[in-house]
Amino acid sequence: MERFTDLGRPREGIFWMVLSGLSFVTVNGVVRYLGTDLPVAQSAFLRFAFGVMFLLPVLPKLFRTKLPAQALRLFGWRGLMHSAAVLFWFYAMVRIPVAQVTAIGYLNPVLMILASAAFFGEALPLRKLLAVGVALLGALVVLRPGVQVLTLGHFSQIAASICFCGSYLFAKRLSGLVSASQVVAVLSLTVTAGLAPLAWWVWVPVTGAQLGWLALVALGATSGHYCMTRAFKAAPIAVTQPVTFLQLVWASLLGALVFHEAVDGFVLLGGAMIIAAISWVSWRDATEAARAGRAGHGV
Repeated sequence: MERFTDLGRPREGIFWMVLSGLSFVTVNGVVRYLGTDLPVAQSAFLRFAFGVMFLLPVLPKLFRTKLPAQALRLFGWRGLMHSAAVLFWFYAMVRIPVAQVTAIGYLNPVLMILASAAFFGEALPLRKLLAVGVALLGALVVLRPGVQVLTLGHFSQIAASICFCGSYLFAKRLSGLVSASQVVAVLSLTVTAGLAPLAWWVWVPVTGAQLGWLALVALGATSGHYCMTRAFKAAPIAVTQPVTFLQLVWASLLGALVFHEAVDGFVLLGGAMIIAAISWVSWRDATEAARAGRAGHGV
């Protein structure tokens, strides 16, 4: 059991977080490559449908125990929120530079800090307020309203971040009611079901190549979440969080080398500000938790 709970393996944690970032950048690149040939709802539906197919062998084992009624309601609301987030993300991914999508996505942890304080009554000390301020300033550096033209793609990615935050809040509540595996599995099922009517409404013929690319998207997303989970089990978030900045570097390189997008120094700077703020908060929280643990043991 110790092997799964020990957080004293920073190199392993960094290794898994690097793999997680590469997996998510692969997902971004494939979705961008597919472009607008398929409607957003159809692309998103097929991505999650493949995810459900990957989970089929383990679904019976996951649902041998009856789910609480409260969990069922939360699963439903989370499915709706995550479905909206996925639609916004797919729309943004094919309309604005890959690096901008990645940088704006870094706002998720910032929104979680504010939402946890608003809905769960978690403390919001000065350091977190300062971190939120720096992160929001970083978002302004990325977006530069008034300097660059903000499109529906930019606003769609901001909406995606807000909806993903809502989804994670429901996941936080669910984590105290069911297992983590059930949380992940039911998310795939509910999002697939939520997107199915929209996908049917706009359905167009799909080629075998497109199905193959979307299967790769599903595999890459599954790999990214798996590697991230392994990273969190191996090392504290304060160690693994700064590594996520590499994802922005790779996204910039992907955009430049594959899609001929200009490398934007302001996007890198703004993304670095957001990651630095979140990493600082994570480090301070980890330090205080360790100090409290030593005090509790009389050290």
